[in-house]
Amino acid sequence: MSRSFYINTYGCQMNEYDSERLASFFAAMGFTQAETPEEADYALVNTCSVREKPHHKVSSELGRLKKIRRKNPELKIGVCGCVAQQDGEALLKRYPQTDFVLGTDAIARIGEAVELVEKGEKVCFTEFEGGELKVPVFGRQTGCSAFITIMKGCDNFCSYCIVPYVRGREKSRHAAEILDEIRFLADKGVKEITLLGQNVNSFGKNLDENINFTELLYRVNNISGIERIRFVTSHPKDFSDELIYAMRDLDKVCESLHLPLQAGSSDVLKRMNRKYTYGEYRDKVLKAKELVPSLALSSDFIVGFPGETAEDFEMTLAAMEEIRYESLFAFAYSVRPGTKAEGLADDVKASDKKMRLARLLDLQKRISAEISAGYKGKMAEVMTEGFSKRDGGVYTGRNRQNRVVNFTSRKVLSVGDITDVIIHEAKPNSFFGEAAED
Repeated sequence: MSRSFYINTYGCQMNEYDSERLASFFAAMGFTQAETPEEADYALVNTCSVREKPHHKVSSELGRLKKIRRKNPELKIGVCGCVAQQDGEALLKRYPQTDFVLGTDAIARIGEAVELVEKGEKVCFTEFEGGELKVPVFGRQTGCSAFITIMKGCDNFCSYCIVPYVRGREKSRHAAEILDEIRFLADKGVKEITLLGQNVNSFGKNLDENINFTELLYRVNNISGIERIRFVTSHPKDFSDELIYAMRDLDKVCESLHLPLQAGSSDVLKRMNRKYTYGEYRDKVLKAKELVPSLALSSDFIVGFPGETAEDFEMTLAAMEEIRYESLFAFAYSVRPGTKAEGLADDVKASDKKMRLARLLDLQKRISAEISAGYKGKMAEVMTEGFSKRDGGVYTGRNRQNRVVNFTSRKVLSVGDITDVIIHEAKPNSFFGEAAED
């Protein structure tokens, strides 16, 4: 009788990619994937610790698995990802139901962990590996889109951020390995790939080959079968004119850019250790919008960072008005243990954080609505992802700006088909349109 595994993934796209790798290792060991943890022999939680809320979700999920284990004592429970890296053996003590802990560099050791767990041992692998990042091409379930990690880790040490401590220092994969994986996915029918890294602009810095992120984009653009290229995340201090020109000139690179600002006050940015001023950020991003006119921008913001004054916050709102993002992710500051900001007085009142976050989100809602209205009546190139969950007769997909588009079509379309759609209605979170007929 075959054994089965279940993975619950929290956090970023890189965690999703790592979960796909874990699934491939389990498949190689003869496991099948279960739909629920109740049906599984192994239940894994792939975790995120960038903010406080995802960390709490891990605790809740492990509590749920503990209850399932009471009914199925043979269930093995594992914690992977950033919380695993951050807390290590403390997880085994705090949650005795946990059998193994795999840090962010230990994904490939899942087979070793399973072997030891089945001997009755508790396992904790959290050592960082030195050298380059190696990820051999692996099999996975594919649709029309796929994530590909090109580098991991971060050397920037922003004062609020836990990532350098849980993902380690920057490490890049060799270009040949990345390109082989993309060709493999293209042969499987993937048409859109998203290149992943904590700071993709740093790609190649630690390699023994002469390549940077822009050069990698040119090479990926030449791969037959791939129709669209996306990437996340860029750090503003490393965002170069060379990359802007590549986005303008490479036909497969989508007009979508996530460039976290975090705050509109240069004083706050300095305390955050972001290594750029608002003016430097603004000049880069406005140049990108000028050279790539259809560019859709998104960003991250933190409100209530230690020392943020009411005037600082008004600068953030002014920055949003000046740059005009299509979407953003915004959060009230919370202390992350182990970061440099942990030593700063968390001196912004919780009520002020809540008020500022509400004002920021209200402003973004208005800006998003105004930008969305500009799409109405225009043509959008949409990659079909299937049928809408709400209406089986309506197709759904995304345009090059990464906006969801639901649309009707007289033609029968397949997943991955790219079609031109006339936008008739711009809703807050999606567009509705009709496929243009030839």
